[in-house]
Amino acid sequence: MADMGLVQKYIGFEGRPPKLYKLGTKAWEMAKARARKGIYSLALEYIEIQAKRETLKGYAFSKDTEWQAELEKSFPFKDTPAQARTTQEIKRDMESPKPMDRLVCGDVGYGKTEVALRAAFKAVMDNKQVAMLVPTTILAEQHYSTFKERMKKYPVNIEMLSRFRSGAEQDAIIDGIKDGSVDIIIGTHRLLSHDVAFRELGLVIIDEEQRFGVKHKERLKRMRLLVDVLTLTATPIPRTLYMSLMGIKDMSVIDTPPEDRIPVATRVAELDERIIKEGITRELKRDGQVFFVNNRIQGLNKLAERLREIVPKAKVEEAHGQMPAHELENIMVGFIKGRIDVLVSTAIVQSGIDIPNANTIFVNRADMFGLADLYQLRGRVGRYIVQAYSYFFYPKGWQLPKDAEARLKAIEEHTELGSGFKIAMEDLELRGAGNLLGTEQHGFIQAIGFDLYCRLLRSTIAGLRKGLPI
Repeated sequence: MADMGLVQKYIGFEGRPPKLYKLGTKAWEMAKARARKGIYSLALEYIEIQAKRETLKGYAFSKDTEWQAELEKSFPFKDTPAQARTTQEIKRDMESPKPMDRLVCGDVGYGKTEVALRAAFKAVMDNKQVAMLVPTTILAEQHYSTFKERMKKYPVNIEMLSRFRSGAEQDAIIDGIKDGSVDIIIGTHRLLSHDVAFRELGLVIIDEEQRFGVKHKERLKRMRLLVDVLTLTATPIPRTLYMSLMGIKDMSVIDTPPEDRIPVATRVAELDERIIKEGITRELKRDGQVFFVNNRIQGLNKLAERLREIVPKAKVEEAHGQMPAHELENIMVGFIKGRIDVLVSTAIVQSGIDIPNANTIFVNRADMFGLADLYQLRGRVGRYIVQAYSYFFYPKGWQLPKDAEARLKAIEEHTELGSGFKIAMEDLELRGAGNLLGTEQHGFIQAIGFDLYCRLLRSTIAGLRKGLPI
């Protein structure tokens, strides 16, 4: 019973039930031994990669070109002090022979994408390729449009690899990555497929790092062991934040809010149709738009129908990740262009989508979301100079579990601008230092502990420096 707090919900393969064992049997002991061996194997592999990155020389990028200065001057907004500082820290890392492994932590809308764009351009100016890994097709599309627009004056070939591209288009893009004609590739997990090979990869950018497991990120690093890695997030997962605080990773914090930004008004409450109607009506009166997020695809249709009944004047549409790519793209374009008033969706909208005219968000079953997810969802609104509103609902009469109550209390309390880092620290306190297997898998910390991991990493680095085998 002393370890009861380590028991967690099983997350396995869909349609494949877990194999059950009787406690104390030989089969159970063998299953535990196999799991322990797998955990150690992955952990040691991670340590080896990190250790080699610390000791072996990577590529030292050249100083800025004239085009670099010209691109940065064309940014339509004034750099915030933190944004300028972070840009210089990244350039200093890139110009060093030590491979960069920097985490950029900054609130939604604080300019992380622009900082990453400048780093990508710097890499291309030195004839290196750039891979930008993002968690969703929608975010890939948005970054692709941003990069194309900002670099349209320069001879930089930018492509996107996701399910929004046909099979023939994907094949052509992959060929371009292999022969080096594609300079910057922005993509989802498709970038991690075995048929994707780079001619001269120099920089990997990972956006919204909390949405990827370490195995995904390490697969990218293994493409080129010495590649520079830049990770962007508003709320780093506890493991990554702890590694940064321990000095294993370098970290830059963009904590200066854009000019005229207003904090998002936040309310946690039981599900109430009266609040929903008032919120949507208020947004429609000022010609704004609304996000309504549900944690599951099931029931999304009924929810949309109910909203049409509550607010008949609103044009309501649904969006989720299992829709055909063409249909999903049409709906998102319709919402971006203002043809849809209320977008009822799953959490696919939480990553990076930027619609300044959408300034009210409702989150149903907020008790089912993690703290970082809640913060990311709130970040979909309030990206403009008008007052934005966020509502986090849980079922009527529901007795919230203590951990869910703590998460909702944290999101309601941390409403000031630049709360992302505080939210991440709160998440670290609530969940512990995390695990080295990613956001959805558990076991490494329980197996060896994070302090032991740090000691192993440092001793392995020392061994490499002395020329010892690992």
